[in-house]
Amino acid sequence: MHDDRSLVEARLKRVLDERIRPAVYPESVPLEVAVWHAPGEPVPVAEGLAAEPEPIEVGARWGAPWGTSWFRVTGTVPEAWVGRTVEALLDLGFDENMPGFQCEGLVYRPDGIPVKGLNPRNQWVRIGAPVVGGEEVRLHIEAASNPVILDYHPFLPTQLGDKETAGSEPQYRLARMDLAVLDETVWELVLDLEVLGELMAELPVDSARRWEILRAVEKALDAVDLQDVNGTAAQARARLETVLSEPAVPTAHRISAVGHAHIDSAWLWPLRETVRKVARTTANMTALLEDEPEFVFTMSQAQQWAWVKEHRPEVWARVKKAVADGRFVPAGGMWVESDTNMPGSEAMARQFVHGKRFFLDEFGIENDEAWLPDTFGFAAGLPQIIKAAGAKWLLTQKISWSQTNKFPHHTFTWEGIDGTRIFTHFPPVDTYNCSMKGSEIAHAARNFKDKGVARHSLAPTGWGDGGGGTTREMVAKAARLRDLEGSATVVWETPAEFFAKAEAEYPNPPVWVGELYLELHRATLTSQARTKQGNRRSEHLLREAELWAATAAVRTGFPYPYEELDRFWKTVLLHQFHDILPGSSIAWVHREARATYDRLADELTAIIDAAQRALAGDGSTTLVFNSAPHIREGVPAGGARTPVTEGRTTVSGRRDGGHVLDNGLLRVEIDARGLVVSAYDHDADRETIAPGRAGNLLQLHPDFPNMWDAWDVDEFYRNTVTDLTDVDDIALEGDGVRITRSFGGSRITQLLSLAPGERRLLIDTEVDWHETEKFLKLAFPLDVHAERYASETQFGHFHRPTHTNTSWEAAKFEACNHRFVHVEEPGWGVAIVNDSTYGHDVTRTVRTDGDRGTTTTVRVSLLRAPRFPDPETDQGVHRFRHALVPGAGIGDAVREGWRINLPERRLTGTGEVAPLVGVDRDAVVITAVKLADDGSGDVVVRFHEAHGGRCRARLTAGFEVADVVATDLLERPLDDSPVERDGNGVAVRLRPFELVTLRFRRA
Repeated sequence: MHDDRSLVEARLKRVLDERIRPAVYPESVPLEVAVWHAPGEPVPVAEGLAAEPEPIEVGARWGAPWGTSWFRVTGTVPEAWVGRTVEALLDLGFDENMPGFQCEGLVYRPDGIPVKGLNPRNQWVRIGAPVVGGEEVRLHIEAASNPVILDYHPFLPTQLGDKETAGSEPQYRLARMDLAVLDETVWELVLDLEVLGELMAELPVDSARRWEILRAVEKALDAVDLQDVNGTAAQARARLETVLSEPAVPTAHRISAVGHAHIDSAWLWPLRETVRKVARTTANMTALLEDEPEFVFTMSQAQQWAWVKEHRPEVWARVKKAVADGRFVPAGGMWVESDTNMPGSEAMARQFVHGKRFFLDEFGIENDEAWLPDTFGFAAGLPQIIKAAGAKWLLTQKISWSQTNKFPHHTFTWEGIDGTRIFTHFPPVDTYNCSMKGSEIAHAARNFKDKGVARHSLAPTGWGDGGGGTTREMVAKAARLRDLEGSATVVWETPAEFFAKAEAEYPNPPVWVGELYLELHRATLTSQARTKQGNRRSEHLLREAELWAATAAVRTGFPYPYEELDRFWKTVLLHQFHDILPGSSIAWVHREARATYDRLADELTAIIDAAQRALAGDGSTTLVFNSAPHIREGVPAGGARTPVTEGRTTVSGRRDGGHVLDNGLLRVEIDARGLVVSAYDHDADRETIAPGRAGNLLQLHPDFPNMWDAWDVDEFYRNTVTDLTDVDDIALEGDGVRITRSFGGSRITQLLSLAPGERRLLIDTEVDWHETEKFLKLAFPLDVHAERYASETQFGHFHRPTHTNTSWEAAKFEACNHRFVHVEEPGWGVAIVNDSTYGHDVTRTVRTDGDRGTTTTVRVSLLRAPRFPDPETDQGVHRFRHALVPGAGIGDAVREGWRINLPERRLTGTGEVAPLVGVDRDAVVITAVKLADDGSGDVVVRFHEAHGGRCRARLTAGFEVADVVATDLLERPLDDSPVERDGNGVAVRLRPFELVTLRFRRA
């Protein structure tokens, strides 16, 4: 037989595009359109419906950036259309190639009831099926003219990312506004031909199945009269019935499709617009669920559910019914799909506490899975948190974006720092916006790494980010792929149904130990420094507020602020979303975040002050309140008393210029350039700074990644560096040295101080930053030979290699830490602690003094200056605090990390305040002391082993205890965790990094 394959395939494309698809709507009449442009921010629905619109023609421009326009469309169904299916086609000026990144609309009936969303791939509204003819049509569209930020030429700086700079130029041109007849037979033919054509393209050219499909398609095209597509579509479909009914082979890959609309809680739009994106999508999906009995939709992020409940009660009622029917499924059990690298221990725990509790309270549903398809890598402490929240599975997609190394599994067990293991799945479809294309389904089957031992994978299906979710076309394609020869099989299932099948068929999957590092988007650890500082500060203020409010409530009857703390936590958790905390959102988002964090700081400080004042009483004794989990200056952890300070610091001149600070524990030499050329540990008789090198070295790099400006830093940035060693001024200030430098358009002022009795050099840095596309680092070359180093993560720390033996290690050229980085030789180490930075790099260098061996350089990432999506990223004044801690063991690193983040608070009062709960081992760190969320008055204490070893300890309550139980993160008793109680104390035995929550019932 002659090979005419290419001829038939080309014919299929042209006939579909130019004849069959246009025949889906064979008849149409225009609607009358009028518009009212809301001034300023969006208005309530009632106001939009009541406004008097003015006529507007198709083709007219509309929509200032971030504006809202209320369109009214009216018309009459022609009498001649009786018995036919009629839809309104409402095109606001969409670009079908950008679902989710442009204008959107929500359609209402005149009574204010939402109908469905309008999106680039979902422009229809059903009027009747069938119609009787003569029906009056009146619809209202709340249309958002969100500007296109990420355009065809991506990553160009734009002022459109903030309504304050976006201007008023109309963004869109009104397109089709018609009533039209839907020919459902032609619509079905389109889906038949799309599915077969896409499947055919994925099969081997020499396979019989490909040729069988080709011949069937050819016969179907022969049956289509191009001048009468509507009259001949049925006979064309008949010629495809046999080829569409051939069943899949028994070994076919099995895909669990779940309806999905990944909606970033903020990104290239502000938070207020996400509220509306969620409403549009949920309106769409509840409507689709009514039409498609096999379809299942899932939505994560309890915050987004809460927005629907608060802002769109009519949609919420439909959502609740669909949830009760088991069709609209809450997923993930987190408040938002947060970043997991940077949130602190308690914050990561509270993501699950507040997320799971919302779904339990609203629906009685317990989530067994964590759902994080788009998060930028996963911290090594996360498995224990997932399990402690009562969940057991994890789904993500983002690791498929790694640039260097291909992850070796799609279904596996992930082991965290404490040994906890979580069954984990990466969908091999490699997208969280699957559209049921044949190429996507074939890729999932080919790409699946676990063939031969497993057969199931999951495909999150639908347009996200305001794209409207799953479409009826996707559902129709999935129906054809349910059991089709040559394809993977597709069935709609909930996440829980998928995980149960996957776990059952693969009981002993391979184990991956440690962090799931994304080899991309590393700069998200540094971009938008003020947002990161606001997060860190808020986390620690929340710790203080809970600690002192609980202590005061038990001791003095102070009213515990349950509702306020709940609101504050949810606000902080929202801003940990994976495009807010990482700094990858538009300027508007970060401008609002800064204001939110400032307001939170004021409100939380007021609670702290009030609780501490209640505890201190009236008196003149100076009291220091210690919120850190370790004793300092004689003040117990979680208590208050008069501090004890010992020793003194001497300041002297240095022979070659500069100054020497010495407190008997450390001697620090600062040269005339303001660099630390020596940090000598008296007790260990040991120098900290590498030979011939200098610490406190500020280094400036060019920073222009190939893509994703706010997200990425590419390794070639290291090829060029400028050491900032020129000094404007250096002078003594108290027990410290103040250094001022200028470079470019920026200015840096640092205060280096060594307090009496402290084994740490404190470095306060103020940067007035006016650079663009630059990366600022703070370097510490350390005379330590180390093959690995430790960085803090949730409820412990994690070791990374300092070498680059393999591509896996080399790819980690920028990584995350929380409060400390620690490098160590046996018996002696150095910690670098911080109050608000996350990104860092650690490298090895050959010694320069002629001796053999290597030294280790730790560099802290301070600031970047990307221009997309916020062209003014981080311009202005920033303040950072770091400390160099020579002679530090891992316990010292833990303690100093807490200390720098929780400065002392001084009041006058009557006397000592004893801790509400104390522990007798430094290795046990209490991360939360609070009253139980249920209002019972029980005291909840969360703690973990922080040094990485086994430990016995005793917790003692400073109040009469009636009972103690171990609980999960949601403060629910655990049956398998007996508590060894002795009076008001509890004896505990902890594994390395083990996390425990205890609930004390007061007598």
